Amino acid sequence: MTSLSHAQALSIAQEAVLLIGRWAGAFPSIPTATADSKAVTQAKVLLKWPQESLSNLEKQVKPLRLLFDAVNLSNGQGLKKHYWPVGYIQDHDSYPPIPYPQTNADDLDEIKPPIQQAIVSLQPDEWNNLSLLMLILEKFGSYVSFGEQDNVSLLDLTQTTAAVAAALANQADAKCLTLIAGDLSGIQKFIYTISSDGALKSLRARSFYLELVTQEVVEQLLSALDLPRTNVIYAGGGNLYLLAPADERKTVENTMAQVRDLFNEWLRKTFQGQIFLALDCLSFSTEAVGTPDFAKVWEKATKKLAGQKSRKFQSQISELLKPKPAYEPCRVCHRDDLPSLEPLNYQEADSCLACLMCRTMFDLGAKLFKVEAIARSKHSTIKEDKDPLNIGGTFYYLFPEWKTANAIPDKESTLFLVNDWTLAHYRTRYAVPLLLGNYGQRCPEPSADNNAQLQFMNAREMAEKAKGINRVASLRMDVDNLGKIFAKGLGSNQTLPRLAGLSRQMSYFFKVYLNSLAKNREANLPREAKKLSDDSRQNLLFIYAGGDDLFVSGTWNEIVEFAFDIYQSFRAYTGYNTDITLSGGISIDGAKFPLYQAAEASGNSENAAKNNGRDSLGLFEQVFKWDEWLGCTSPSVADPDAREYLQSAEYPPILGIFPLIEQLEKQQIETNYARSFVRSLLATAQMQEQMIKEIETKRRSPIYKQEINDIRYYLHLPQMAYTLARLPQRVREHPEFAPVRKSLNNPYNAPYFRAIATWLELLNRAQSND
Repeated sequence: MTSLSHAQALSIAQEAVLLIGRWAGAFPSIPTATADSKAVTQAKVLLKWPQESLSNLEKQVKPLRLLFDAVNLSNGQGLKKHYWPVGYIQDHDSYPPIPYPQTNADDLDEIKPPIQQAIVSLQPDEWNNLSLLMLILEKFGSYVSFGEQDNVSLLDLTQTTAAVAAALANQADAKCLTLIAGDLSGIQKFIYTISSDGALKSLRARSFYLELVTQEVVEQLLSALDLPRTNVIYAGGGNLYLLAPADERKTVENTMAQVRDLFNEWLRKTFQGQIFLALDCLSFSTEAVGTPDFAKVWEKATKKLAGQKSRKFQSQISELLKPKPAYEPCRVCHRDDLPSLEPLNYQEADSCLACLMCRTMFDLGAKLFKVEAIARSKHSTIKEDKDPLNIGGTFYYLFPEWKTANAIPDKESTLFLVNDWTLAHYRTRYAVPLLLGNYGQRCPEPSADNNAQLQFMNAREMAEKAKGINRVASLRMDVDNLGKIFAKGLGSNQTLPRLAGLSRQMSYFFKVYLNSLAKNREANLPREAKKLSDDSRQNLLFIYAGGDDLFVSGTWNEIVEFAFDIYQSFRAYTGYNTDITLSGGISIDGAKFPLYQAAEASGNSENAAKNNGRDSLGLFEQVFKWDEWLGCTSPSVADPDAREYLQSAEYPPILGIFPLIEQLEKQQIETNYARSFVRSLLATAQMQEQMIKEIETKRRSPIYKQEINDIRYYLHLPQMAYTLARLPQRVREHPEFAPVRKSLNNPYNAPYFRAIATWLELLNRAQSND
């Protein structure tokens, strides 16, 4: 890595590490320190790198303002002002605590000692290790600012300045630069449309495999264009953005097209045309990297991909249309173009017949629990691992330990270290961190081959751990309006460093901090978070957790609680900005229910939540705003027409689903009374819904203006009064039950009866295997 572009990026990284070292009290010397080149100077000017950066460091290095505060689509943050707490990710910490923004700025002095220790220990040759230097900045510079841009971290300023300098390396006065955008389409179909035993294992492997596919596209582009890794603005979840030099002679475009065509040829052969790589580039004014115009560049580059996706494999259409022999279809993915099928699982006598890719994914799923390092190599055989993954003609070897991977003789290989921030692991060879949302609960019992340490829980084992009915659940969530946030959410702050910071901080939540929230619930929930139980809630399996979305399977009651935990954590993490929200959907099914159908059902619930004005959750076949699920402090979340209709009604002491569930669970109502109570709630809700449906479908219009509202909000009152009167006297007369009784008799809570009853029924139903 001695090219001119790498040298420019390295000089920026060296300066950043040197300045944070001197700020912390370490005074190392850089053996290769030289005066700034024209490219470096130009990059610093464009991105507002502080002049005389090594002077007056105490005023230059400051607490980092929350970039999410600057996002404003409609509501915005107003005058809110948050800071990230002081801290860093420690060595060997796979589950770092979630840093929640605060209104006061911390004293940064407490992070100076670990910075000193890390930088003083650098050897002369390690100052030329760009990956190591960037990791130091990622550990210690992610939550401090440098210079006048107090919501731009030192890491993001360094990385983007290095990217611009590398892109300008061969032409410092270039008027234009190039943004490369990529998108793998067909991911949803590849991951979710499978049906077989071991689907959990296979789905998890498929999402992991596609993450490596994205990384391989990035690696091929960087190699072909001779660019350092700093020029990767974002890569994950099938999407990628790279900053490249000017393209006056179409060198970048031609090189990119060659990579795209060769990769799509491999995708066509490997996946029968199911997955396609859209890859395009856009030339833009160099000045835009430091102005809001860069957001328009990002948006235009993304939109250019749509044309390619509508003409998939256009250059290979004749090959796709050739008549081909059909064979017995794979029982997992149903492709029928391969002549040889073999058992998916040789350990089971009646295992279904599957193609090579599906068998590979099944086997990969068993390995993922202990993957700590991945070696990318051009060699098809490495003694330490004889079963690599072939991705685009490059081979990926999976290792359970960093030491084993580090010891392989192929010194030209790249090591991807999974969720690893240990500096020592990056000193001896070229290695880069690979962040993955990969939490999974281990098997409670050893497997038949006594290999439990490599196994995660299957659906049956999850269902057996459930509270109440033995069911599993699937959860899908993603960030609302993410495209709009990146296109215009930052307004005048929409510069390259801030967009890079926004994508990194969003990705950190899904790829890093969700692991921590799943593993260590109590330590990572916001202080004021609402909880139905104090359970550790660890019986979960991440199928996918990426840049802005997730798909998680697990015990039904724990998945439901995890969804509320995620929402509350995300809202706190983003400073409670009303323009940055999540929507999600949950499907609850039996352990034998096909996972691909559960994924579709949870996806449909998520779509229903999006159609509810976003910031919503679909659960129990109903959709409400998160505030309605969690409990409202005012009736403001209700429909405006409903508020107008109910304005004369008294506001209940308890409003919403979650708090009523919590209070009813506390009452410890005897089983027989509880069942009767739940049945009455369900019957009331169903009666209301049926009467409203008959009006809408048969009569087409109500008899009088407020007939439907009268049914929806008041029909339940006589039945509710009767039901409550039949509860045990000790429950009815308990002081804590008075607000519950009053709230259940209140029209504001009428729309929530079915969700409340369904939740209680599942929590209290006897275990069943159906």
